[in-house]
Amino acid sequence: MSDFGLFGYQEEVVQRALRGENIIIWLPTGSGKTRAAVYVAKKHLERTPWGKVVVLVNRVHLVDQHSSKEFVPHLAPTHKVLAVSGDSSEKDFFGRALRDFDVVICTAQVFHNALVSSEEDKHVELSEISLLIVDECHHTRKNMVYNKIMRGYLQQKMLGAATLPQVLGLTASPGMGGARSLDKAVQHVLQLCANLDSVITSTNKSTQELGLKVPRPLRIFDIAEQRLQDPFGDELKRIMQQIHDFMEPREDFRMRECGTQEYEADVVELEKRGVQEYNRVLQQCAIHLRKYNDALLINDTVRMKDALEFLEEFYNIRMTTLIDPIDDFLVQLFQENQDRLEALARDLRYENPKLDQLEATLLRLFRPSADSRGILFSKTRRSTRCLMDWVLTNASLQEAGIKPAILTGTASMTQNEQGNAIQMFSEGAVNLLIATSVAEEGLDIPECNLVVRYGLLTNEIAQQQASGRARAKDSQYSLVAERGSREERRENLNVYLEELTAKAVAVIHKMDASQFREEIAKLQRQAVCQGPAAQSEKKNTRYSAFSVQLLCQHCLIPVAHGSDFRLVDNTHYVNINPDFKEKYRLGGEVTLERTFTDWEPGYVILCNNGKCKNVWGSEMKYRKVALLPTVAIKNFALETPGGRTMVKKWKDIPFTVEDFNFTKYCQDHYPDLED
Repeated sequence: MSDFGLFGYQEEVVQRALRGENIIIWLPTGSGKTRAAVYVAKKHLERTPWGKVVVLVNRVHLVDQHSSKEFVPHLAPTHKVLAVSGDSSEKDFFGRALRDFDVVICTAQVFHNALVSSEEDKHVELSEISLLIVDECHHTRKNMVYNKIMRGYLQQKMLGAATLPQVLGLTASPGMGGARSLDKAVQHVLQLCANLDSVITSTNKSTQELGLKVPRPLRIFDIAEQRLQDPFGDELKRIMQQIHDFMEPREDFRMRECGTQEYEADVVELEKRGVQEYNRVLQQCAIHLRKYNDALLINDTVRMKDALEFLEEFYNIRMTTLIDPIDDFLVQLFQENQDRLEALARDLRYENPKLDQLEATLLRLFRPSADSRGILFSKTRRSTRCLMDWVLTNASLQEAGIKPAILTGTASMTQNEQGNAIQMFSEGAVNLLIATSVAEEGLDIPECNLVVRYGLLTNEIAQQQASGRARAKDSQYSLVAERGSREERRENLNVYLEELTAKAVAVIHKMDASQFREEIAKLQRQAVCQGPAAQSEKKNTRYSAFSVQLLCQHCLIPVAHGSDFRLVDNTHYVNINPDFKEKYRLGGEVTLERTFTDWEPGYVILCNNGKCKNVWGSEMKYRKVALLPTVAIKNFALETPGGRTMVKKWKDIPFTVEDFNFTKYCQDHYPDLED
């Protein structure tokens, strides 16, 4: 194996896979799990000339990354490798492509779409694949797409299918799924093994080599003292109390402390209550209270000015959509207090002490003469932008030679932009990436000697993935948090859960083989018979699509029926009723730096009811012919036979949406169009 460049610990963990067994490789971030998987694929194809390998990833950028950096360099030209994502035309001919290539690397959603498709050129069967590699396989849980795929695998297995692919899972952090005791931790890992029909393997003989190759960083808790005075936050809370008074006290609905995630959950429920009770006062007040709560959270994480700018952006839009006295009151309330908030935001005596601690943390390793590289993790895209501005305007950080760049997900950055940021980081033109969770797992980011988690309350998987990014010699991993905060407590819990994971895996490794198989078989039977897919199916068929009306979430005017919608490419929910165009007006043109094979963006669509102008979504031009309005379901209320309700995501709707039939749509709407 040495000619392939594997380390001893990689050789050790692939042995069972080379014998054809289903396994989960559990190795830390940066240890070369993907390289080990490439080796397994190579040996598999050498002994199985007719074999087909499918590599599943959970993020689009990993398709090209795994293809160009690992599979193509080590398998081509002997074996033909194809990368397929939602942007690739090959996704519509997946079955045909699989017949022509030896290795196909794709997103799990593309593969799932091919499995359930009825189109001959697109459809594929699991029996056509000989090796299925599942990257970041800890996502094989609940109703996530990995688990949908593997549930189909388990169903076929229980029906006695003669041919199923070998499974190879890769993970740096199986996670604990909420477990806090060893018994429940063991059950969680067993469930992952059951979902992937695999045993979990890790290094035993080569732990010393692994430690040298992937050294663990020094963990430091950089704790900031609590903010003694926060008049800006107090002013926001005073305004929120005025909104509460305007709503009138509700004895049947108690709100928890504002400025917390719990309060946000309460406000979401309050908005639903307003919709259900046809009470626009409750509904609109809830929307505004949520924005103020978001501003409190921003104030707690970054600067007062960042929180104020957030509110100003919201109210600049709201000032153009005044429908009734409720809107007038809420907008005027902000305007009456805006000058006071601006004055407080400029008073540096009350600035966030956590930023002072963050500055000290960065200056510990960054200085003009040092070749330091670091990643600063924060929760939201907005907080990364605020921190970027803070770094660029902080004299001490600039004198230390910090050159920052933002790295976020593809919702706000193109893959090219992500690649450019990582490339500049690799070359030293950038030495601090300010990133969301997109940088925690998967991305090929060069070694750095400092990882900082700031303003984050996340689980043990995210903590382990982020910590694994600090791979340089003598690197440091820092948590910057307020003393006694939930972030500090959660970090301590995550450390405990990381240790619990290792103990749980050790217990499973000591299990008798027959006992392990029995436990796995029991969990698999339960998953197939009572899994989330069945529950989701029941939820989505609660009402007929025609019996559900969609109402604009802002003005609560009925605008469509559920039966008007179709699902395009398992991604876009579009309204095919031509009368729907009368319900909306066009806003600005949508511009995307990414291009797509099947569609291109059009204009933003907004509610056409008087002064409402609530944003619903945008138009898309599909296959250069059909102009289709796509909408976000969170921008609507649902009138159902069981009463009014709201959902955040289309997957939670209580009715079924049919798939879009492009040929039929063209026949119905463009009868003169040539074939």
